[in-house]
Amino acid sequence: MPNAKVLSEKQAIVADLTEKLKNASAGVIVDYKGITVAEDTALRVEMRKNGVEYFVIKNTLARFAMKNADLEGITPVLEGTTSIAICEGDPVAAAKVVVDFAKKIEGDKFFIKAGFVDGKVIDVAEVNALAELPSKEVLVATVLGTMMAPVRGLATVLDANISGLARVVQAIADQKAS
Repeated sequence: MPNAKVLSEKQAIVADLTEKLKNASAGVIVDYKGITVAEDTALRVEMRKNGVEYFVIKNTLARFAMKNADLEGITPVLEGTTSIAICEGDPVAAAKVVVDFAKKIEGDKFFIKAGFVDGKVIDVAEVNALAELPSKEVLVATVLGTMMAPVRGLATVLDANISGLARVVQAIADQKAS
């Protein structure tokens, strides 16, 4: 049985991870065994650039946190070495960075176990599909561009009609003047 100090430290870790999981818009659970220090450093740099928090966690502590965050569907994959990539903003960011990194790494040194989006557990195929989506900003820009197209078309038509009317008025004025 662990002493009270160790137990309280572990409870604090679980509470902190539970809070992060509840606040995260998405996350990816990864097995990282066998990657080099240089590869891990490169991964962490890429994670920071994309606003993704990445950390290694003990499976027992992760199980408690997943249960507390209502993500119990992930607990079966919490075996072996486990790291978690989570993001609060763009739900695509964590999946995109992890999938891109997994493609660069040769062999079975780094692979995706599962993920979650807005409290729903997703499998590896869904994590890969999520990584293929454009970022939130690109999607918003696309939707806005689609919404603006009819307005632009209307403005062009009105401008053409007004220009035509102005030319007719000008022609009439020129005819009267001559």
